[in-house]
Amino acid sequence: MKACSIFFASSILIVSFVFTTGVNAKEIELIQLPAPQTQAGKPLMQALQERKSSRAFSNKDLSLQIISDMLWAACGINRQESGLKTAPSTMNMQEIDIYVSMVEGLYLYDAKANKLIPVLAQDIRALTGKQDFVASAPVNLIYVANLAKMSKLPEQDAQFYAAVDTGFISQNVYLYCASAGLATVVRGLIDVSLLSTVMQLKKDQKIILSQTIGYPAN
Repeated sequence: MKACSIFFASSILIVSFVFTTGVNAKEIELIQLPAPQTQAGKPLMQALQERKSSRAFSNKDLSLQIISDMLWAACGINRQESGLKTAPSTMNMQEIDIYVSMVEGLYLYDAKANKLIPVLAQDIRALTGKQDFVASAPVNLIYVANLAKMSKLPEQDAQFYAAVDTGFISQNVYLYCASAGLATVVRGLIDVSLLSTVMQLKKDQKIILSQTIGYPAN
């Protein structure tokens, strides 16, 4: 009975969220990001000195330039001829997708085209974690492993390396935020089942972590 109650409660929460946010909301459009400014920001050693986790965020929006710079730092293409990225990945599988949750809706980062591809015309920031600040911070990144790209590895190894590769990306975001004067924290406290359902993820897509980014609250 306990398992049935939990399932029923989760189902009610999903239905309630979809109803209150509006499935039939006006469609969001693809966002072409500006070219990343790769010469901006503080020096690496200073960014390392200032790198930290923050849990207090302003609700001030981030500009598209900042979002572009941040996503490029996270896992953008830094070698155009080969398509290799700023973060390493196991056997160059590039299995980690970055979803961007903002007030306008949910997007998927396309590193090759430097675009945000629309996924949902809903504000799902509140579902990206269980902390209060996730609902009002301007950006929450959701790191999703496409395990289909890792089919040559045993399942246990695939999950391990997907987590390792996510760590590389999230640390890049930490360093960018320290360099740009932004606040960030990476988070694992997520209702993965609920968020996966709302995001309409496939069976071989696994949420690893999420990360909040914004201006410091003060």
